[in-house]
Amino acid sequence: MTTPVSRLDDTLAAARAENRAVLVGYLPAGYPSVQGGIDAMVAMVRGGVDVVEIGLPYSDPLMDGPVIQRAVEAALQRGTTTDDVLTTVRGVAATGAPTLVMTYWNPIERYGVRRFADAMVEAGGAGLITPDLTPDEAGTEPSDWLGASDATGLGRVFLVAPSSTEDRIRWTAEQCRGFIYAASTMGVTGTRTSVSDAAGTLVRRVRAVSDRPVCVGLGVSNGDQAAEVAAFADGVIVGSAFVRAVLDAASPEEGLVAVEKLAADLADGVRRGR
Repeated sequence: MTTPVSRLDDTLAAARAENRAVLVGYLPAGYPSVQGGIDAMVAMVRGGVDVVEIGLPYSDPLMDGPVIQRAVEAALQRGTTTDDVLTTVRGVAATGAPTLVMTYWNPIERYGVRRFADAMVEAGGAGLITPDLTPDEAGTEPSDWLGASDATGLGRVFLVAPSSTEDRIRWTAEQCRGFIYAASTMGVTGTRTSVSDAAGTLVRRVRAVSDRPVCVGLGVSNGDQAAEVAAFADGVIVGSAFVRAVLDAASPEEGLVAVEKLAADLADGVRRGR
C-alpha cells in the first residue's frame, strides 16, 4: 500500500533518477480563503510543483518575511483554524502530490501532538516541517513528535543552517524522514535577487554526513534561480514568490493564473538545472 510519506520518498527518488531536483511550493492555508488557498495550491501542482508545503497560520512567526506575514495575518483575521489547515491538506493531497504542513510548534502542542498526527494521516498528509523544533526537543514518547511520527509513519523535516555545526547537521539528518531542509540564508524568508553563496556550501556539508535528499529554501523567486539551486540541491523550495503572486493579483482568479504560470517557470528551472 502506498502511503503519503512513501509517495514523498517515491517523488524524491523519481526526480533523482531523472537527474533533476524536485520543486516544493509553499502557500499558507486560509488565504485568500480556505477554498481559495486550496485552489491556489492545486494550481501550483497543475503548473509543475512536485511537493506542496502548506503553512499553518501562526501569530508569532520567527522565520516569515513581510510577504508571507501579510498573507498569514489575513488568514488569521478571517479565522483560519488548525482544522481548516487539515481541510486544506485533504484537498491538496487529493491531487496525488505529497503534501506537508510547515508549522511552528506551539499550535501543534495546543492541538495535541498525537491528535494532529492522526488527523494528518486521515487527511492524506505526508508529514511536517518544523522550523522552530529541533530533534533533541522533539521527544520520543507517544505524545511527542518523534514518538507520534514513528507511530503514524509521518515524515519529519528538520532544518539546518549555515551556522549549524557538523555534529548538529549529522544529528538532524539522522532524525529527518523525507528530506533535510537547508535554510540557505540566515534570517527571515523573502524573495531575493540572487541565491546565497552559502547554499551550495551547506548542501555539501550535509551530503558529507548523509545521503538523504537535501532541499534548499529561502530566496528563490524565478526559474533561473531555481535552475541555479537545482544544479547542486535535491529540491528547490519556493514560498514568498508564490505568496506574492496571490497577494498582487487583482482577483482570486487572476491569482490562480499567476501561481500556475510561476510554477511552470520554476518547474522548467529545476529541470534544466543539471
